[in-house]
Amino acid sequence: MSVALTPAIAWTVLIASGAFETMWAYALAAHHLRMRRRIVLFVVGTLISMGGLAAALGTIPVGTGYAVWVGIGAVTTLAFAIMRREESLTWVRAVFAAILLTGVVGLQVVS
Repeated sequence: MSVALTPAIAWTVLIASGAFETMWAYALAAHHLRMRRRIVLFVVGTLISMGGLAAALGTIPVGTGYAVWVGIGAVTTLAFAIMRREESLTWVRAVFAAILLTGVVGLQVVS
């Protein structure tokens, strides 16, 4: 049973759930945390991320929704890693992240 969301709410939920991909991806790589905390972060992040994706896909076409969800997750995960100084930001990475975001916005505009 899917939840009927308005298009504006569905896009908001989809973008927020895409950002929560960062939480579970971080939990997979956070070797400095105890396993119990990593598991909790992973489960909570996954439930929010996948739950939001599932809710949004009741309104947004699956191909578009999944592409946006993955794109938002990739960019927010990269931004989080850069903020934590685990990865560096080069101009090439910035250009490709901008291209990815442009594609995400483009998919939203034409949907």
